[in-house]
Amino acid sequence: MGDLEGRVALVTGASRGIGRAVASRLAREGAAVACAARSEAALEETVRAIRDAGGMAEAFVLDVADADRAREVVAEVHERLGGLDVLVNNAGIVEDQIFVRMKPEQWRRVMAVDLDGVFNVTQPASRIMMRRRWGRIVNISSVIALMGNPGQANYAAAKAGMIGMTRALARELGSRNITVNAVAPGYIETEMTASLTDGQRERLLEALAIPRLGTADDVAEAVAFLAGPGGDYITGTVLNVSGGLYI
Repeated sequence: MGDLEGRVALVTGASRGIGRAVASRLAREGAAVACAARSEAALEETVRAIRDAGGMAEAFVLDVADADRAREVVAEVHERLGGLDVLVNNAGIVEDQIFVRMKPEQWRRVMAVDLDGVFNVTQPASRIMMRRRWGRIVNISSVIALMGNPGQANYAAAKAGMIGMTRALARELGSRNITVNAVAPGYIETEMTASLTDGQRERLLEALAIPRLGTADDVAEAVAFLAGPGGDYITGTVLNVSGGLYI
């Protein structure tokens, strides 16, 4: 029996990369996983992989920037899967540009998904958890929120805002046995890092204490720990999963 047997988890941005790895990892721990993302076709691939491995999963099409749809999906998850115990806010986008050239719409789009989207999903989810008097919320932030990065002022601001929200909610919800934590990945081998040139990759590896890029599974293990019994007395923290990029 897994650590999350009988629990229901909702993972946003579950169609690929870190989100898919997290959904699969929570399913291996016994959770029934609601996989949410904008791409229905990619979501079905995630769900199929989980089911083929013997897990339980359902697909929910969701753009987290749409507050009305976020509320609908949370209600649907509760109704179809019989509850909501674990929320992993992973959905995010990047629109990189040096700050003096950044267009207002680039700022707003990143904020709408990476920060507003967390609010849109977490508020209705937390209400369910409060009634159940148990919950685990894990927000996927970024090491960029801790150290900054040229060309990513919008992304850094949104992910740093997520950390502030994490700490505030940890204080608000702790009395209901709900923990709220963040994971801050560094550079992870995903579609987002596949475009790095050989030179960029070499310079990046030189900056790491552990000389390899992280994997989506590295992040998924951190999430599973915080969502499981090992994280029962941990709240309001930021778990840095960056291989020593930021120390």
